[in-house]
Amino acid sequence: MPVILPVKGKQPTWGEECFIADNCTILGDVTIGSHCSVWFNAIVRGDVNSITIGHHSNIQDGVVVHATYLKASTTIGNYVSVGHNAIIHGCVLHDYVLVGMGAIVMDNAVVESNVIIGAGSVVLENTICESGYLYAGTPARKIKPLTDEQLALLHQLPHNYNLYASWFTV
Repeated sequence: MPVILPVKGKQPTWGEECFIADNCTILGDVTIGSHCSVWFNAIVRGDVNSITIGHHSNIQDGVVVHATYLKASTTIGNYVSVGHNAIIHGCVLHDYVLVGMGAIVMDNAVVESNVIIGAGSVVLENTICESGYLYAGTPARKIKPLTDEQLALLHQLPHNYNLYASWFTV
């Protein structure tokens, strides 16, 4: 069973047709939209500040989503894919974003819509990632405009994760 716990009177909620893996953890002030998935060993920890996740987004295996006490909540938009073992901390991810495996997005960073954050990258505090670009490296920097193929991936990947989630539901 997943660990779903209230913190300071705030209970996690989620919309229709979500997949919540058996061994994930969702705590506190967390709101998740419809058609989302929170995968195995992921932790969405709304204990120190709020976390909001839009519709059709996927939080993949081993991801940690957290925030900063009294300073930075976390907002994840619609159609966002957060890759395996990424850390999303006190930041804003707009719609149609892909955060690559093992990437870190830090406090008060803003990732605009239609952005890919490369695997293993570190988006530093207060960074703004401009729409339409690939960001990569440590620290992450603007590498190049997204290709039509990459933009198509941003739009297709969330639907793929809805399909994968359907394999685990009755």
